[in-house]
Amino acid sequence: MPHLARTTRFAWLAAPPAVVLATTAWLVLSLPTRATMPPPAQATTPGPSGMPVARPGPHTSGPSREPSGKGIALGARARAGCAPAASACADLTDRLTWLQSGGRIIYGPVPMEPGGPGDPTPRGIFRVAWKAGAHYISTSYGVPIPYAVFFAPGGIAFHQGSLTTSSHGCIHLTMAAARFYNEHLPAGAEVAVF
Repeated sequence: MPHLARTTRFAWLAAPPAVVLATTAWLVLSLPTRATMPPPAQATTPGPSGMPVARPGPHTSGPSREPSGKGIALGARARAGCAPAASACADLTDRLTWLQSGGRIIYGPVPMEPGGPGDPTPRGIFRVAWKAGAHYISTSYGVPIPYAVFFAPGGIAFHQGSLTTSSHGCIHLTMAAARFYNEHLPAGAEVAVF
């Protein structure tokens, strides 16, 4: 009988080349760098629940800004579409998402890519069910979905993914945003998708 360590060590050689290439590329691209780290939380302080809360100041009135200063404005329609009780908001029309506490934006808005016409992202009010780490692989599609935050039935989650290619119903974010969402959205947090 072959030695177990010798047979499992090279099991990846039996995987289809596309899977090996995709996994290798994802591992290399997901190495943390200064450019992929989330912006510093200079505009927030820890709230009673442990989630960051915006400090009063000019950044909380008028058009909202991402803490990194990218300056994505959020319209009145989008603000009205997300209830103050929600911790995460996703505007499928404008393809923007943000985190908030008590109706005040604490992160974002940031760009996102929702599901396409064949696999639309569901609309409604959901709760974060569970979260996965940096190296999680989708059990449905066999592809990496780093920092997944699962919130809707059918495995729908916020996770790192392409901002130019539609998902299978999930909400794609940049690596920095996906990591920030994963670190700041606790299980049970309300998610509004509209």
